[in-house]
Amino acid sequence: MTMTPPPPPQPGRTSAFAVYVFYLLSIPSAALFALVGVILALVSRDGASPFARSHLDDQIRIWFIAFWWNVALFLLGLVGWILTIVLIGFPILWIVGILWLGVMIWFTIKSFLGLLALLDNRMR
Repeated sequence: MTMTPPPPPQPGRTSAFAVYVFYLLSIPSAALFALVGVILALVSRDGASPFARSHLDDQIRIWFIAFWWNVALFLLGLVGWILTIVLIGFPILWIVGILWLGVMIWFTIKSFLGLLALLDNRMR
């Protein structure tokens, strides 16, 4: 049985790992850890190796996609809440809830797959 040697230390790899952990912990923390994670990713990008930089850039992209989806769903939910007066708001709020759940599931899956890629030494 041959063992592969561990990869050489790469600047930024630990930060990328920590950001993935923050992202995965963001659901029980009401997305507070996701904000901490994206700030850590933005700060750690400059001195990172190309491998870690690809993960950090992907983490930032994932966060911004989820953020803008949440902003759009919040605004749509606000419109739906106002339109509950004429009863059309209830289906809008239902659709917003389903889409919000979808964004959260997508964010979690992308973070988990990114963590697996990082642990497997694959670039993002």
